[in-house]
Amino acid sequence: MEPIQDHLKEHLDVVFVGFNPSIKSSETGHHFANPNNRFWKILYEAGITPRKYLPEEDFTLLELGYGLTNIVARPTKSADEITKEEYKQGKEILKQKFQKLNPLIVCFVGKGVYQEYSGKRNISWGVQDTSIVSGTIDFVAPSSSGLVRMNINDIIDIYKELPKLIATLKVNNK
Repeated sequence: MEPIQDHLKEHLDVVFVGFNPSIKSSETGHHFANPNNRFWKILYEAGITPRKYLPEEDFTLLELGYGLTNIVARPTKSADEITKEEYKQGKEILKQKFQKLNPLIVCFVGKGVYQEYSGKRNISWGVQDTSIVSGTIDFVAPSSSGLVRMNINDIIDIYKELPKLIATLKVNNK
């Protein structure tokens, strides 16, 4: 199984960070490609994208100011297969990416992703009190996996905070 390409560039509004690519993502070469994953639906219904994108269009999010990456590059069937060493390496690689690319917000797609990245255990949804990389805002949203038992409308409501946060930050940075 091959890792999939990050879609990143400098000064993005939001970089979405997943655990790692699924088998389906590895096979297709696109982020959030598993048909049971609701990422693309959530982005659209939360007002983050103007329409529901397909996984094959993942690279076009860059045009909207959004990027995609993972804490671990190795594809697996489930996140349970990721080793502590892979998380440790992934955390350092992410920090370097964010220091270099300076995104406005880093949105962790799942509390578990942020727990591995930050080392923190008690995490609330949304903006975190402190960020790991200075100059970026850490934002934690629910996983988009179909395995998550949280109500989809509640998940979407949390993601709806991102466009509001972007607008506020851009007004304050003028």
